Amino acid sequence: MQFGVFSVGDVTMDPTTGRTPSEGERIEAMTRIALKAEEVGLDVFATGEHHNPPFVPSAPTTHLAYIAARTQKLLLSTSTTLITTTDPVRIAEDYAFLQHLSQGRVDLMMGRGNTGPVYPWFGKDIRQGVPLAIENYHLLRRLWREEVVDWQGKFRTPLQGFTSTPRPLDGTPPFVWHGSIRSTEIAEQAAYYGDGFFHNNIFWNMEHTAQMVALYRRRFEHYRHGAADQAIVGLGGQVFMAPTEAEAKRAFRPYFDNAPVYGHGPSLEEFTRATPLTVGTPEMVIERTLGFADAVGDYQRQLFLIDHAGLPVETVLEQMEILGTEVVPVLRAEFERRRPAHVPSDPPTHGSLVAAGPDAPHHLVTPAQSASERAAARVGA
Repeated sequence: MQFGVFSVGDVTMDPTTGRTPSEGERIEAMTRIALKAEEVGLDVFATGEHHNPPFVPSAPTTHLAYIAARTQKLLLSTSTTLITTTDPVRIAEDYAFLQHLSQGRVDLMMGRGNTGPVYPWFGKDIRQGVPLAIENYHLLRRLWREEVVDWQGKFRTPLQGFTSTPRPLDGTPPFVWHGSIRSTEIAEQAAYYGDGFFHNNIFWNMEHTAQMVALYRRRFEHYRHGAADQAIVGLGGQVFMAPTEAEAKRAFRPYFDNAPVYGHGPSLEEFTRATPLTVGTPEMVIERTLGFADAVGDYQRQLFLIDHAGLPVETVLEQMEILGTEVVPVLRAEFERRRPAHVPSDPPTHGSLVAAGPDAPHHLVTPAQSASERAAARVGA
């Protein structure tokens, strides 16, 4: 199972000091967090994509390329790539380029974002958010899987004889997750293509998360990619840890109360009861996270948000040390102990996709076919 951290890249005042970091300081802090992730044995660092204050990560591939040059094993991902407002041609070329730079240590998560004004800034209509996500992603798949693309759709100018460059590393496109909190259409899209589904459940109760994951699993099986419990699932989470629960709450409460997203809303106690946010001891984080699999089934990727709401970078690095040394080793062992043999322990990686060969479903533009249909198509080719 993969464990890691993701950052939304907010520039937020530290409520305990009144100091707000500069944008440059925040970018440097995110870089230090990524490097720390590799140092403490985590698997993944993921960055968001935002184009509005108070967030800084407007160019994920630029940042991930810089991190790739300073790491050896860390998987580089996104916690949102805006498939609705970013040209699929730009995504195809940027992430294929990043594949080459990182020697395949990259995947990405498609999402629609959570900021309405972004749509008109990029010439799009938010009322077309879901159709944009569906059309743009299908074009992206073609750009990565077909050498020459002729295409005409609703939301961008036609393509005639177009070749995206560079081509994907080893002829193998990156693995894609589809991230959603509440859109059933996106869970359906992930299942249709046999891609991963990431439910970023940091604001929702586990009952809702379980319903969304269950829908994806049913549809994954419907499209004959495998049994429902073999579907590729990822979850988000939030943690803040200290030797005692009281100490953790005392330290984290000012940040929670003033956070740009949920500050001045529910109390810390209410929010921890209703969502996966865990503020307490490492043992509490372990118990809570293991409970996620009781709700949604065995899954393949767990990403934690720990660097938001104005927390000083040194505090975040301390949290990551605890996560990497006291929490994740126990979680790895426990998740694998309980996982059935037929359920994948990890999501696909560049290495595993290359090893599967060019005839694997991952290489098809539209892989939602039965094995017999795929075989018939190969015979008729």
